[in-house]
Amino acid sequence: MMRAFSVLFSLLALCWAPVVTAQELPALGADRTQVSVSGLSSGGFMAVQYSVAWSSEVMGVGVVAGGLYNCGARFAWQGPQVLIASCMSRPWSAADSWRAVTGFARDAVIDPVANIARQRVYLFSGSNDSIVVPAVMRSVFDFYRLARVPGAALRYVDALPASHAFVSATVGGRCEATDASYVVRCLDHGQPYDQPREILDHIYGLKAAPASALSARPIAFDQTRYGSGLAAMARTGYAYVPEDCRRRRGCRVHVVFHGCVQSVDSLGGSDVIYAQLGYNRWADTNRIILLYPQVDRSPSLGNIPLTVQVNPNGCWDWWGYSQPFGFQLRHGLQIDTVRRMVARLEQQP
Repeated sequence: MMRAFSVLFSLLALCWAPVVTAQELPALGADRTQVSVSGLSSGGFMAVQYSVAWSSEVMGVGVVAGGLYNCGARFAWQGPQVLIASCMSRPWSAADSWRAVTGFARDAVIDPVANIARQRVYLFSGSNDSIVVPAVMRSVFDFYRLARVPGAALRYVDALPASHAFVSATVGGRCEATDASYVVRCLDHGQPYDQPREILDHIYGLKAAPASALSARPIAFDQTRYGSGLAAMARTGYAYVPEDCRRRRGCRVHVVFHGCVQSVDSLGGSDVIYAQLGYNRWADTNRIILLYPQVDRSPSLGNIPLTVQVNPNGCWDWWGYSQPFGFQLRHGLQIDTVRRMVARLEQQP
C-alpha cells in the first residue's frame, strides 16, 4: 500500500507543482573534503541518514531533535502510531541502529562505518520538546559513541528549555513555546543562543565574526536537474553563496535540511529558514556555501485521512514514503538527489 501511495503521489506531483523558473546551481570548485550537514526533526533524521550513507564524504553533522538511523524502516510498516511512538516518543535501541548500519556497510550499500568516527557531531535536544523527546536524542548520542566518535568531537546540548525547533539568535517565538515556524529564541546564560553559529563552529571552527551586511543574496535553483521526480522533492531549492566563494575556489559546503512544515511552500513563501535563521551571516565571512534543499507537502488527496497520505507535512523521507526499500541507503532517491547538488557545487567552474 505504501508503494501505491508513493506512485500516486509522484503522478499527482507532476501535475500539481507549479512551473518555477530557477537557475542551475553554480559550479564553484568547493572543497569536497569539507562537506557537512545539519537539520531539524525530519531534517535531523535526514542529516543522520545522509552522513551515515555517505560517511566518506561528510566530515560533520548537526542533529537538532532528530532520531536514529533506520528507525523509520524498522517501524513504518506497523503504522504511523507505532512509527511515532518508537522513533520520536520513546527511544529505539542505539545498538539495534548500529547493527543495521554495520550490516548495510558490510553489504556495501552505505560507506564503511569507520568513517563515522572521524566526523564532528553536534546534537541538540530542547528540554521542552514534546515531539521528539529528549530520550530519543540521548539514544542518538549513544549511537555516535558506539561509532567511536571521540569525546571532543561529540557535543551534546540538552540544557536549554527549547520546544521542538531550530534556535535562532534573531528570529522566532518564545523558547519554550511551539512556534508556527518551528524557530524559537532562547537565552543561554543571559545571551541569545545562536544555534547556526554553534553548529558551524563545532564542525569547522569559525575564525571570523558574522557579517554585519551580507555580500550576496540567497539564490533559487532548479532541483529537478539533480534527481528523479520520484524523490518527491520540491521543484525549487535555495542556496547561499558568499561573494568570496564565487571569486575563489575551495569554499566549504554545509547542507541544511529543514524540518516538517518548514519548506518555503509549507510556510507560505516565508524565507525564515534559508534567509533569516542565522546560518548565512556566519557562512558569509567564513567561506561556507549553504545549500537549503526543499521538500514540499504532498497535494491533498481529498477525503483520504492525513494518516495515510504520502507526506502531508513536507517532511524529509526517513520512513520510506518516496521509496519503501532503500531510502536510507546511498542510492536512496532523496539522498542521491542532494548528493548530486553537492557534487555540482564541487565541480570546477
